[in-house]
Amino acid sequence: MTALRQSGIAALSLSLAACGGATEVRDTGPNPELPAVQQQLVPTIKVASPRGWEGALPTVPEGFTIVPLATDLRIPRQMLVLPNGDLLIAEGRGGHAPKLRPKDVIAGYIKALGNTTVESGNRLTLVRDADGDGRAEVRTVFIDGLDAPYGLAFVDGQIYVANQDALLRFPYRNGQTAVPRSAGVEVTKLPSQVNHHWTKSLTASLDGTKLYVGIGSNSNVGERGLEIEEQRAVIWEIDRATGARRTYASGIRNPTALAINPWTNGVWAVANERDEIGPHLVPDYLTSVQPGAFYGWPWAYWGKNVDPRVRPARPDMVARSIAPDYALGAHVAALGLTFVRNGQFKAGYGDGAFVGQHGSWNRPDPSGYKVSFVPFASGRPAGPQRDFVTGFLVDGKARGRPVGVTFDPQKKALYIADDLSNTVWRVSPTAVPR
Repeated sequence: MTALRQSGIAALSLSLAACGGATEVRDTGPNPELPAVQQQLVPTIKVASPRGWEGALPTVPEGFTIVPLATDLRIPRQMLVLPNGDLLIAEGRGGHAPKLRPKDVIAGYIKALGNTTVESGNRLTLVRDADGDGRAEVRTVFIDGLDAPYGLAFVDGQIYVANQDALLRFPYRNGQTAVPRSAGVEVTKLPSQVNHHWTKSLTASLDGTKLYVGIGSNSNVGERGLEIEEQRAVIWEIDRATGARRTYASGIRNPTALAINPWTNGVWAVANERDEIGPHLVPDYLTSVQPGAFYGWPWAYWGKNVDPRVRPARPDMVARSIAPDYALGAHVAALGLTFVRNGQFKAGYGDGAFVGQHGSWNRPDPSGYKVSFVPFASGRPAGPQRDFVTGFLVDGKARGRPVGVTFDPQKKALYIADDLSNTVWRVSPTAVPR
């Protein structure tokens, strides 16, 4: 990064961050504190500028080892472990929303300075680490020519890819290292107008008959008009055989990762909540996704708390809104979700969820920039989240930014996509010398 860019981000960040304060608030857990709304003419903006790893590694708890499984990627987002243990990595960047307000231009500029400058991959990369030592023997471009791929799923010999505009299906043979783009079949189109939130998360039901796609909103709180929010901030349930779909849940501003809860077989999500009403509003969250439920966006947050900015007001929709299960912290930008169970990993991390937190921009004290662990009991969160992988943020600068997280129970490995350093990290229990 040039000295001019560094000075520019520092000056803009300081001037805009002056609008906010760093007050200690408990904004995690099942019952987070919700301070008063702070409406601001200019939002608090502070983004950690990139630093690079310079030979360092992220920090993991004692008893674990972390290594870079794949480097020099082109914006890795979400991952999928195939039946033979190969890892698929979705790479790319999407979205084409125009800037509406002067502060959108300023915020967009500052946030861009905290991102990678690498060109979007628009592809899937396959990595094979057959012996599980953290060094890949095979790396290939698996499918090229995609359109900002994000969510991935595997069912009955088929790989499903959620592009920003369509859900695609590709045939797969065990051990295959490449598939032509022409082999893809469109299952259904996905909402892609404007695409303020372009990522389309994906998971499959346990029996494989249904696919679930998370579709984010087209704005922060409806400032583009509510007409353009048709079938946005929703989770779709898609019949895998026919492509028919229904709205499974709504009012989820940006459901960035979906996974099946292994204890209940229900759909769970992490979601990014709204910005620009204070450094501790609104907490991003981890939640079960109840069929037919409405989670508040844009009229309400965390249950029936009214967002005063949305017009026209809809008290009827506020009355319908339910609270999510577990707050992860305000503006942490949760983008990854994977479950572990029955001691698959290591003592202390037997039953629970790992969450990739990409990192904040709308608060003066940076939050997120880590992978956290939420313990579960009887299929539900059961205790405070705790840090699992850190070291992405050092002296106010970002070495990396976690996105997707994926657990492989066969190899007892957790994979973390880092879209700033363009690395996939592999965390595993430290081998005991024989």
